Amino acid sequence: MHRPTPGRIQLWALGALLIGGLPSFTIADDPAAQKRPRRIYLDEFRPTSELKALEHLVTRAKFPCVNVHTHPFKLSDAELDEMVAAMDAANIAVSVSLDGRAGPRFAEHLQRLNDRHPDRFVVFVRMDYIGAGDEDDPATWDVQRPDFGVRMADRLTEAVRQGASGLKLLKDLGLMIRDRDGKLIAPDDPRFDPVWQRAGELQVPVLWHCADPVAFFRETSEKNERWEELYRHPEWSFHGKDFPSHQELIDARLRVIARHPQTKFICAHMADIPEDLAQLSQQLEEHANMFVEIAARVAELGRQPYTARKFFLKHPDRILFGTDGVPPLSELDPHWRFLETWDEYFPYEDNPFPPQGLWTIYGIGL
Repeated sequence: MHRPTPGRIQLWALGALLIGGLPSFTIADDPAAQKRPRRIYLDEFRPTSELKALEHLVTRAKFPCVNVHTHPFKLSDAELDEMVAAMDAANIAVSVSLDGRAGPRFAEHLQRLNDRHPDRFVVFVRMDYIGAGDEDDPATWDVQRPDFGVRMADRLTEAVRQGASGLKLLKDLGLMIRDRDGKLIAPDDPRFDPVWQRAGELQVPVLWHCADPVAFFRETSEKNERWEELYRHPEWSFHGKDFPSHQELIDARLRVIARHPQTKFICAHMADIPEDLAQLSQQLEEHANMFVEIAARVAELGRQPYTARKFFLKHPDRILFGTDGVPPLSELDPHWRFLETWDEYFPYEDNPFPPQGLWTIYGIGL
């Protein structure tokens, strides 16, 4: 008698299933499958917390404060009035505009702010890499010519004479501005040393945005904690061989701070390392001329409340308040709630889809 081989038995069973010789099962026969909700996309996920936590809605700072990081340049007169009204309501005495362009536009911006709202604004001038060059032709930019640092130092001196209170740097130094050979110009390039030295001599601070969140330098994969943000803004990614690493940028700026101990440096956005407060604390301990501000980093600080509170209590005279942009009054409230209450698990921004990470924050009770 011929016996079928195991392989033939498997094929026979498969054939029986295909022709209906054996019972088949569908989703309709599976009660669990019938109850399973439909799949949704990440940007559709809007969970409502069922946590019953205390809420202390703080609408103004406990003490008058200075907002060291704002951008009012493009505001209309009416919008500027709204900004100052929000400052009044939130107990913000003075705001720092970081929109001062070098040259004649600086005086125009400063005068407009002072004429409309005297004593409510100070202005920092920005580093000018272009000079008399063609904006569309980087090869003609002043930063490519010898002695750029001396000329920029002189422009800083003139801006201070006109009323500038400091110097502002964007992250384009280190991530965007390239030399004639196509290589990115490093933040610690010695051509800028005359500028840092002059700022110290003039006794005006340098506010420096050097990098972005660490996640922006990682691969945009399912493991990236800012994936949904980078999906919406792929141009914000600095991952790959075309850019320095996040730590390389941080280290380069730190070398500048060490070389110029007489110059005060305000490192924007918690020195671009709010994810590593231990490293930042060590930097502050080693460099007395280094300061930080919290603009647009409450989300990072508020998810580590124990560490953040210890950091703030350890360095109270080295941390400045800032917001970035010109937030409406409703977007200021989470700042005070984070800083002044012990509230738990609350949104860091009043958006239906948080802009900086899918998490909530906790107050640090200062």
